[in-house]
Amino acid sequence: MTQIWKDGKVVPVTVVHAEPNKVSILRTAERDGYEAVQLSLGKKKREFKNRPNQKVDVSALKLDDAIGVDSFAEGDKVRVSGIIKGKGFAGVVKRYDFRGGPKTHGQKNRHRHPGSIGSTAFQRVVPGRRMAGHMGVERITIKNLVIAAIDKENNLLFLRGAVPGNRGGLIEIATTK
Repeated sequence: MTQIWKDGKVVPVTVVHAEPNKVSILRTAERDGYEAVQLSLGKKKREFKNRPNQKVDVSALKLDDAIGVDSFAEGDKVRVSGIIKGKGFAGVVKRYDFRGGPKTHGQKNRHRHPGSIGSTAFQRVVPGRRMAGHMGVERITIKNLVIAAIDKENNLLFLRGAVPGNRGGLIEIATTK
C-alpha cells in the first residue's frame, strides 16, 4: 500500500498492476443457455459467469479482444477477490480470538488452550467445533472499494483501501453497480 494526495487530502491506496486480459471464450444464451465471458491472462484462464448484480454484454465483445484498465473509471466501486496469505498451523487464540485459560488457580501450562470441547453425553466432537488447525489460504472478497486513480499508460489501478492476498498474487476485480 501507499498513499496519494487528492483534493488536499491523503488517500491510502493499493496499487494494482492490471495486465490486459484476452477474451478466450464467449458463452451465449442461445447456444449455451447462459451468458459468460472467459478471460485469459497468460496461461491462467478463469470463467466469469453472469451474476445477478452484474450483466455481461456478450454482444459487444469478440474473441481475442483485450480488456484492460480503460474499462474502469475513476470513482467506480469495485469488488476485489483474492486468496489470502497462508499462516500455517494456528491455535485457537490466534485463529478464533479465544481468550485462553486463567493464569492462576492451578493452571500451569494451559494459558492458550481451548478449554472444554463439548459435553460428555455425545461421546464425540460435535461438527463445526472451532479448534486449532490450518489458517489462511482461503478466498476473501472485499466489496465497495473505490478506484482513486487510473494510470492507463502503465496499466495501474489505485484502489482506496487494502486488497486480499500477497504481493504478486492474482486478484479478481469486478465493478459493482
